[in-house]
Amino acid sequence: MKLHLSNAAGLNLFTAHGDGYVAVNHEQHTGNLIVRPESIVTGWTEATAATLAAEDLQRLLELPVGIILLGTGNRLRFPLPQWLKPFAQAGIGLEIMDLPAACRTYNILANEGRQVAAALLFD
Repeated sequence: MKLHLSNAAGLNLFTAHGDGYVAVNHEQHTGNLIVRPESIVTGWTEATAATLAAEDLQRLLELPVGIILLGTGNRLRFPLPQWLKPFAQAGIGLEIMDLPAACRTYNILANEGRQVAAALLFD
């Protein structure tokens, strides 16, 4: 699916997503990545949603953001509840959603100037 948004601010925005890929500013990515308005980190974990561990989420706590959108692939899959507690304690919102929803939501929040990150896991 192609996404259409104006990008006057020079932000990293999702421009497309499909089976096994996302495009950020028209550049295709096929592996796990973290997207922030000003940066992209590829390979933040080798895990899938099924193999995700608490240590994988720990890296997300280091991001200087107020909200993290965790895209869990083509389906919505929740991490263990005890893994989410450190985010609440740190005052970071962690929203779990499927990958397409994470892309759409990220674009809206980034365009609003929010300190957001999309951490995407591919199936």
